[in-house]
Amino acid sequence: MKFTTKEIILVSLFTALITIGSKITIPSPIVPFTLQTMFVALSGMLLGARLGSISMLVYVILGLIGLPVFTKGGGIGYILSPTFGYLIGFIVAAYIIGKTVEKMKDNINYIRVLSAMCLGLIVLYAIGVSYMYLIVNVYLGKSITLTKAIWTGALIFIPTDMLSAALSTLLGVRIVRQVKAIVERGA
Repeated sequence: MKFTTKEIILVSLFTALITIGSKITIPSPIVPFTLQTMFVALSGMLLGARLGSISMLVYVILGLIGLPVFTKGGGIGYILSPTFGYLIGFIVAAYIIGKTVEKMKDNINYIRVLSAMCLGLIVLYAIGVSYMYLIVNVYLGKSITLTKAIWTGALIFIPTDMLSAALSTLLGVRIVRQVKAIVERGA
């Protein structure tokens, strides 16, 4: 797989943005609130399925090799963290958001893009909550009900993640329209 210089720069930019987003946290019982979901959504929307998911994959690889890019640091041991499923979900969500927006072609509007963002969030929650439930119950040997896992891993984040999705949509649609206008002018 070959990448252009522009693609490398864009992937690097979104890898850096999600790293910054991971460091801005508000604590909660198991999964802290961060700005990561906003950058996952923007990476998929602005970079597309391929580059958006690659930027998230690079982020996860950097963290697993030990760079402190995750919310609580990094290292291979993070795989056994209850929150690692969300990191896997970032890759998948960026791909789904990107693919959904790519299919819109020239018919990009706020409602359709927000729907793509919500679809990405649902997939992110599904992967993250499932992984958290398994790690807590199987690996950590603690008992958590599926209801509590869904509450602590998804439901409490819906208001802030929906706000993040709405802001990402507003910002992303504006950026896409500006880029198209520049391209059409030939600049």
